[in-house]
Amino acid sequence: MSAIMEFLRFIPLLILPVLAKMPPLITLEEHYASATTPDAMKALFKEQTQFLPNVMEKLTNLSSLRLSDMDKGDVTIQVVSHAAGLGSYPVNYSRSANDQVYEAVKNAKGRLAGFATAPMSQPAEAAAEFRRAVAELGFVGALVDNHDGKGGYFDGKEYDAFWAVAEEFDVPVYLHPTWPSEDMAPRYQGNFDPIAANSLGSSGWGWHQDTGLHVLRLFASGLFDRRPKLKIIAGHMGEMIPFMLQRIDRLSGRWSTAQRNFTTVYRENIYVTTSGVWSLDPMRCILANTPIDHILYSIDYPFTSNEVGLAWFKELEASGLVDQEQLEAIAYKNAEKLLRIKVDDVKGNCTHGTAWQG
Repeated sequence: MSAIMEFLRFIPLLILPVLAKMPPLITLEEHYASATTPDAMKALFKEQTQFLPNVMEKLTNLSSLRLSDMDKGDVTIQVVSHAAGLGSYPVNYSRSANDQVYEAVKNAKGRLAGFATAPMSQPAEAAAEFRRAVAELGFVGALVDNHDGKGGYFDGKEYDAFWAVAEEFDVPVYLHPTWPSEDMAPRYQGNFDPIAANSLGSSGWGWHQDTGLHVLRLFASGLFDRRPKLKIIAGHMGEMIPFMLQRIDRLSGRWSTAQRNFTTVYRENIYVTTSGVWSLDPMRCILANTPIDHILYSIDYPFTSNEVGLAWFKELEASGLVDQEQLEAIAYKNAEKLLRIKVDDVKGNCTHGTAWQG
């Protein structure tokens, strides 16, 4: 019911006359589940499958259904990434998943691009698979689980080779939330329904703050001094960091002897997407403290529909918070620059974007 109400809120914007042609849209946090996804991992999606009809059908489709849904939301290019949870499994699962995306991208006439998945519980194998996906498959970056499946983060020296790949090829790493590990889960359990506990530990709260924490850990470890050109993407309006930015900056000087303060790293190395957060309130915060060329439109498909994202984008356009140049930057130009992809390269059937004259 909440998803229906969310969509109904945007209906007036969908039916308003459009005075200027909408710019093309590139989206970056858009998921699928490979044919070899372990059954134990599929079970983690029980909340989504319970409340989101047909989500598994959409997750497993990389062809006509996905492209049709993109058209419904005026999405010109979708960057595909594997759903959360695969990083704790052996490398053959990541390799198979990446190969499946490669074939889909090859057949999509420019409408799909790929983010690599990697077995982050095995740092050396993760680095090797990341390198293969970029160098051999032409992927535009990686989207990886936020921890290794047991609560371990990626600020240790064992992950230096992984981060080196990102810097060497000048591609971003999207830190994506994942479910709490076994030792984390009790923090979200209490005198309430297990469904609430599952949501609190994941998309309802926990995995957002945990991803924000991971970014701060990377800063505290000195990673951005060792890898000053590294590019990290944080979804869901920045995983709480923009709202807390001033306080983080004031206190993080105690954490290390970093060559740059946190705000400088945030402005130079961190990119933020809009995925799955459909309110202008966090966008107002982000616009106030985040460089406009580091803000990118995204959906979080299929856990959110492309139509809901499009309605929000039209709400942003009508709000006066951004001018036309800034709107176009958020819509697609920032993604083009970051990922080195072009909406003009899209070929074949696409109901939107290819005729755009920016």
